[in-house]
Amino acid sequence: MEKIWLDHYEPEVPHSIDYPSLSIYQLFQESVQTYNTKPAVYFMGRELSYSELASQVESFACALNELGIKKGSRIAVHLPNCTQFVIAYFAALSLGAIVVPCNPMYVAREIEYQIKDSGVETIITLTRFYKLIKDVQPKTNLTKIIVSNIKDYFPGYLKLLYTVVKEKKEGDKVEIAAEDYNFTALIKKHWDKKPPEVEVAPADRAVFLYTGGTTGVSKGAILQHQNLVANCFQVESWCTDHLYGKEIILGILPFFHSYGLTTVLNAGIIFGAKLVLLPRFELKTVLKTIDRQKPTLFPGVPTIYLAINNAPALHKYDLRSIRICISGAAPLPVEVQEEFEKNTGGKLVEGYGLSETSPVTHANPVYGKRKPGSIGLPLPDTEYKIVDVEKGEKELAIGEIGELCIRGPQVMEGYLNMPDETKQSIRNGWLYTGDIARADEEGYVYIVDRKKDLIIAGGYNIYPRDIEEVLYAHSKILEAAVAGIRDRYRGETLKAYIVLKEGDSMTKEEVIEHCRANLAPYKVPKIIEFRTELPKTMIGKVLRRMLREEEEKKVQGK
Repeated sequence: MEKIWLDHYEPEVPHSIDYPSLSIYQLFQESVQTYNTKPAVYFMGRELSYSELASQVESFACALNELGIKKGSRIAVHLPNCTQFVIAYFAALSLGAIVVPCNPMYVAREIEYQIKDSGVETIITLTRFYKLIKDVQPKTNLTKIIVSNIKDYFPGYLKLLYTVVKEKKEGDKVEIAAEDYNFTALIKKHWDKKPPEVEVAPADRAVFLYTGGTTGVSKGAILQHQNLVANCFQVESWCTDHLYGKEIILGILPFFHSYGLTTVLNAGIIFGAKLVLLPRFELKTVLKTIDRQKPTLFPGVPTIYLAINNAPALHKYDLRSIRICISGAAPLPVEVQEEFEKNTGGKLVEGYGLSETSPVTHANPVYGKRKPGSIGLPLPDTEYKIVDVEKGEKELAIGEIGELCIRGPQVMEGYLNMPDETKQSIRNGWLYTGDIARADEEGYVYIVDRKKDLIIAGGYNIYPRDIEEVLYAHSKILEAAVAGIRDRYRGETLKAYIVLKEGDSMTKEEVIEHCRANLAPYKVPKIIEFRTELPKTMIGKVLRRMLREEEEKKVQGK
């Protein structure tokens, strides 16, 4: 396809970028030298400068090296956004190890699969998840568990308060087994030591990021250092007034997801920003943090911006420091965009990406022409084409609807342990996204639908098969299907359709409790409907599409 989109770039955005031939850790080292005394990480009242962060990273890298971590080792980082995540991430990469970020909300079944599939032998977790990991350990090849407490990087007064309140509430402390390791103790033991120099090439693997893809089977996207580096520079180039060493980024997006990993952690550190970390989204805390820390950049998802717009005491907080926000993971409603810009004075634009593309591929221009409902234009060095859905071989004309395919330096190496899936997804250098889209005469892209049955609720990618497998495991359930139905706040919400075995009875609450015991909270269906049968094809495949169409008719009939 002719690169018609280049004519609509902002004048300051380059058509192509000369990417440094360096690893993520080498770029971190450059930032340490350049922004030495500037703040790097702020978490719960405690701030570390770039030099202080580097000392922590080097000491922890020495500890990992002593524990046998070497180039190619797989290390699971099972943490929310916190200082420990940043330290563990760069320490592992410095040794040439591969980081496997794990969602802290996963239940045992989910974390067990990810550890097994990725070949992880070392995991870094928190005391609150320690029992879960110990329960999973005998079923996996985990040999080393490193444990930290969320309060370890709090300032002194807050650490004391947290300890008193938490221990009073819980009644006891978490006892760490003798064979396991304490995060801060390892750092103290190796303080001021220098880790070995490991040669890491741009094409070496950096991260395994797990994504459900278009089939619902959890897959590890293999991202190389050069993929992550390229995407950082692509995103930075899109923000045409980016200020090196002066930006403050609000880090709500989780680092175990590609969106937060790139737009906050990697890009933030590479370009000398201060990262203001929050372990989860809590509206009042977010508003207070913006008011006090004055972030300039705020990557997020529509539900976050909507919640801020609707905050009852919004007028009490100063949000005018916010300059640029790129929204992803779900469609951005125009009314949310306009209201948020009015409240902050900043720019909020919609973008698009996939874990398989590190993740950002498209965005609306920050200060240039943006189109409501569009994911915008491809970033520098990124190409796209729209192909026929049936075979994916015919490139379609402007305005025609087909599957979106992407090519660029941010596209993954492939899927871990899944050569067939990789061949199906990457063909002749093009990544087949599974999303159905169209392009207009100026090169702007519009996502029309999803090729499969991916549900996006509250910014999370949710795959019906994950939930259906749990439902089918219940002794009273004969058949089950899960679909996403329209929800103004979350984008979509989960609805489960249940057919019970003859003679059995079950309440909606029982279904939800069963799901809560076996799934991360955001995967638990909000709505349950019991049926005598489910719509199926002639060969017996459940038609989720028909279920969604039924729900749409209900909405239209109101």
